[in-house]
Amino acid sequence: MASRQARSSSMTVALLLVAAAAVQMLVVDAATATASTSASAKKKPVVPAVIVFGDSTVDTGNNNAINTVLKSNFPPYGRDLHIPGGGATGRFCNGRLPPDFVSEALGLPPLVPAYLDPAYSIEDFATGVVFASAGTGLDNRTASVLAVIPLLKEVEYFKEYQQRLAKYVGRDRAKHIISNAAYIVSVGTNDFLENYYLMVTGRFLEFSVGEYSDFLVARAEEFLTSIYKLGARRVTFAGLPAIGCVPLERTLNVLRGGGCNEEYNKVAREYNVKVNAMVARLRAKLKGIRLAYINIYDAMVDLIDHPEKLGLENVSEGCCATGKVEMGYLCNDVCPLTCDNADKYFFWDSFHPTEKVNRFFSKRTTEVWLSLLR
Repeated sequence: MASRQARSSSMTVALLLVAAAAVQMLVVDAATATASTSASAKKKPVVPAVIVFGDSTVDTGNNNAINTVLKSNFPPYGRDLHIPGGGATGRFCNGRLPPDFVSEALGLPPLVPAYLDPAYSIEDFATGVVFASAGTGLDNRTASVLAVIPLLKEVEYFKEYQQRLAKYVGRDRAKHIISNAAYIVSVGTNDFLENYYLMVTGRFLEFSVGEYSDFLVARAEEFLTSIYKLGARRVTFAGLPAIGCVPLERTLNVLRGGGCNEEYNKVAREYNVKVNAMVARLRAKLKGIRLAYINIYDAMVDLIDHPEKLGLENVSEGCCATGKVEMGYLCNDVCPLTCDNADKYFFWDSFHPTEKVNRFFSKRTTEVWLSLLR
């Protein structure tokens, strides 16, 4: 009897040891497979860094650090940004912005940090940095409307960044990073919707809308020339989207049935023609620059007209709150009307696209980038 109990106990112990060994092997195999997958997934960077200028379409959190009401560093913003460094970072989106996707596609980190974010250092900025500020524009008066960072100040930060970079990696390496980085510029919408048509800075008294477009294109040319002189050589410059189709403008267009404001869209198209011509002039004028115009307008209109291409169900309202007017502090966790699945929507709030749409748009920008490198 005692002998059978001893054998039983020995068998139990043996089985436990075998099971433990099997589990250990599974853990080791899983870890090895994960490491192998991570190694294969990590691509060699195509460029040394991604450097970004502009407005809320590309601001990854700089407005958190300044005294403005235009912020998004609170839920439900960032609710679908679950990777390390995610959450409500100050991105005007439920997740990532186009520069984040472009950075990842070029073999760099999946999030491009904001220059004024104290959580990051020059070590992080060496592979990517965002100087953009939500609410800014090509016209310095646009930045004054909501007390955000003017585009000229973004250039000053760029100069400061270069000095910090040289101290960190050395002058020669810093020069290599600056001249070979991917530069993304997205700005202009606020100049019309927040400035000219809102009639708060007096620009509508100084210029006809066509003249104001000319004024903005001249400012864009000055800006691009200034960063060229500071070393930028590979640059994409985004045209205006269909500004009359953002939910806020649809809501304000109530007298015309709440559809897209076609007057605003016409202005955007005419501005884009002028921007495209300016880009062509600079390509001929500035030696060694690789400058490309990004046509956001047509891609946006096509997706609104054919939402099934991306599996969208709502292209006229934002996911957050009622989706008609809310943005910034009005888009908050208190509102019970925010949608459950942002992937069904073109817009996240009344002004900005969802992460799904940002990912879609970024593919075209990445394609342009790869063509600039050939």
